[in-house]
Amino acid sequence: MATFTQLPSGNWRVQVRRKSRYVAETFRRRKDGEEWALDVERNIDRSGSPKPRAAVKAKTFGDIIDLHIQDMRDVGRPPRRSKAAVLKALKEELGCTKIPRLDRERLIEYGRKRAKEGAGPATLAIDMAFIRTLATHAAAVHGIEVSAEEVRLARFALKHLGLVGKSDERDRRPTQDELDELIEYFETNPRQVIPMGRIVRYAVATTMRQEEICQPDWPHVDMKTRILTIVDRKDPRNKDGNDQKVPLLNLTGYDAWEILLQQRIITRGQGRVFPYNHRSVSAAFTRACDELKIDDLHFHDLRHEGTSRLFEAGLPIEKVALVTGHKDWRTLRRYTKLRPEELHRLQTVPQPTLEEYLQTLASARA
Repeated sequence: MATFTQLPSGNWRVQVRRKSRYVAETFRRRKDGEEWALDVERNIDRSGSPKPRAAVKAKTFGDIIDLHIQDMRDVGRPPRRSKAAVLKALKEELGCTKIPRLDRERLIEYGRKRAKEGAGPATLAIDMAFIRTLATHAAAVHGIEVSAEEVRLARFALKHLGLVGKSDERDRRPTQDELDELIEYFETNPRQVIPMGRIVRYAVATTMRQEEICQPDWPHVDMKTRILTIVDRKDPRNKDGNDQKVPLLNLTGYDAWEILLQQRIITRGQGRVFPYNHRSVSAAFTRACDELKIDDLHFHDLRHEGTSRLFEAGLPIEKVALVTGHKDWRTLRRYTKLRPEELHRLQTVPQPTLEEYLQTLASARA
């Protein structure tokens, strides 16, 4: 039986004791408390565990998203920028959907609509993964009756329709002429405040992302070992505490250590190594490519280029991973776009020219 006590404030304190379980909540209206108490008693009889009040009040998919966000905040893991953006978009599109209506048909309808709006297979795959995570979390943590199986079936159907899938792997590598043209453009442009020419060379030499170039402070550089520490380096599993030491090498055609020493003279070893906003770096790069008519080249492609050059220099995959920061070597494969002609340089035995080969062949016949 539930016990109802009216507090001096006028609110009602409702206590439920059933099967050695105890739970209590406070309500403005007694009627709300009675409905909650009845639902709690039924849930204890079914599963032996009462639902939190927030879970009882959850009626829509938007409520489930709010519960998930609050739970993550409670354990000190609030959604980061990219995840928060996806959750916000899902709430705008599906937030008003009643939980019983969040079925296979509704999700397929959502997928078709997103595809018509221009969402690619990889983007829609991310959406479906988040929806399944939210449904599983709601069912496992709060006992909310929402089926992750419906999400799985919807994803299966969308995959067969070609609306869900992996992203296309980019194979765009800048040519040396394009890099030279960009560097010259930046270094001869008097209006260019950010030393973009140096940053382009440094990006290829270190394979760092633009955020990783602009983030480190000088105390993160070990001047004796030529090692730079990137704090909380990007990791799909867990970014927090993922500090990585990156050797500053001269294997890509650009000397990372020499470039860093040039920056030390400019910054006098104070503050950040590259004290610039990473978005401004990206914007300047895009603007230069547009002016120079360099088609379909992104700043992130410099990371691909640097990674490929490390392989072309003869480094094995585990050593390349120390520079790039990849923990999954299968992921590293997609960053490696080797040029077939570069394999000839890696041969330890010198190969004869055509003339030398013909002379050798003639001598053997004689």
